This record gives sequence, structure tokens and C-alpha cells, in this order.
Amino acid sequence: MTDLDEAASIFQGVRRRLFGIAYRMLGSAGEAEDLVQEVWLRWQATDRSVVEHPGAFLATTATRLAINELQSARVRRETYIGPWLPEPVDTSADPFLGAERGEALELAVLMLMERLTPHERAAYVLREAFDYPYPQIAEILQSTEPAVRQLVSRARRHIAEERRIPVSPTAQRQLLGTFLEAARSGDLAALERLFAADATSVSDGNGARRVARKVISGGDRVARFVVTVSSWFWTGVEVRWTDANGQTGAVLCRDGTPFGVITVSASEAGIERLLWMMNPDKLTAVTSAPPARP
Repeated sequence: MTDLDEAASIFQGVRRRLFGIAYRMLGSAGEAEDLVQEVWLRWQATDRSVVEHPGAFLATTATRLAINELQSARVRRETYIGPWLPEPVDTSADPFLGAERGEALELAVLMLMERLTPHERAAYVLREAFDYPYPQIAEILQSTEPAVRQLVSRARRHIAEERRIPVSPTAQRQLLGTFLEAARSGDLAALERLFAADATSVSDGNGARRVARKVISGGDRVARFVVTVSSWFWTGVEVRWTDANGQTGAVLCRDGTPFGVITVSASEAGIERLLWMMNPDKLTAVTSAPPARP
């Protein structure tokens, strides 16, 4: 085995983890793939003879690149037309995207993580999703252990303050199915029963025609919005199920071609967030996967 072959073998052994870190940091599968490729290029150019722990080195490289990329990505999103949602990914083949546990993966959590600083987000991802010890996170972030503990604590607090306890996966899937039935028929009363009082509807289309460009807030308003679009939106639409970020999502198709993904996050109060991914550039990581079982 050549030195480069060995380098490739080591890299492939941790590639899923690197993607998992990058995706949770950036909320974009495409950007995460590009970042992982950049890590590979840097790994090839590194004097690997002085690297004692390749896995740690590669994770550190990925995290620091993600922090830099996140800072520039936020600048790019200022020109995005309408709400920006994380890019959904299919989790049926790799439920945890390289993590020891499926934390910091649901779309609703990724949305809340957008409000964290890049270093808070990195510390939270490394600790909650990958269970890195605090001293190692401190080394990755070039910080101190007490400072890292504060970063994780602040991140946990920010997310907990804005997130109710989610329902079980089975209940989430049932709520999504019930929503689709009510939405197709335009049943306002049924829709109003589904939504929490402070529910929101968020549509990501980056300026696409007939896609809402503002967040709709309030369960009653969301229900009326869904009824309003039901007269034209569902014509010719077929639905297939997918596993989107560890939860059930609905892939919307016309003439066999996917054009959108809908999912919901919910608590005991009902559907909290109705998420419409209608930007075709952000559907590939879900629509290219085989259909999930309902």
C-alpha cells in the first residue's frame, strides 16, 4: 500500500463523521460535500508523518473550515429571497450522518442553531452529536475547557428556550399524514385542530413563483393560508414518503418529477412548524434517495 493509499483509507474511515460535522454546521449537504473535499485536499498536502491522531486532525480541520464557511455563508444568505431553510437530507441509509447519536439533525433544531455564533454551534455539534470530550473540543476550537463548557451551555439554553419537547416519530408521521389529507381537501376546521396556537409556516423557494416569501405566524393564519392555496397547489400532485433529517417528510411530485418536500415538527400542543422546501437546488439530497415506507 502506497502512502497515498493509506491516506485515502484513513480519510474514508472518518468521511461520514466529517460530513456529519460539516452538514450540522452549515445546514447544506452541497456545501458540506464541498468542505469534505477540501479536507481531503488538505490531508493529501499535509506532512502526515507528524500527525499522531489522524481522525482528530481531520475533524479539527473540518470544524475550523466549517466555522469559516459559516461566517461567509451568512453573508450570502442576506441576499437570499425569502426565508432560508436547511437543506433536507435523506437519513434512511445513514440515520445519524456519522454521529454517535442523531442529535442536532432535525430541521427544526438546525433552524434554531442558525441563531448561535459559529463557535457556539461548533461546540454544540461536537458535544451533543459526537460526544467529544470538552478538552478535545477546546483544542479544536483553540480555546479553554471552561470557555467551551460555557459555549455548550449557552447553545443548549438558547435551543431549549425555543423548543418544546417533540412528539414521537410515529406521532410526527401521523400528524404529517393528517395534515396532507386536510390540506388536499381544504378542510379549515381540521387544519385548525392540527396546529399549535403559535405555529409557523416557513417556505423556502429563493424567489420561486407562487412560493410564500414571508413566515406565516399563528395557527389560525397558517390554516387559512393552507386552505387558500389548496384550490390550485395540489392539482396533479403525487406524494411519496422520505426520511428527512430523522423524521418523515413528504416528497411532492408532478408527472413523476419532485418539486418540493414538506415536513412538520410538533409537540403535544400540535404542529409547531410547517416547513415547505420548494427550492429545487436544495432537494437533491432527499429526492435522489429511494422512497421510504410510510
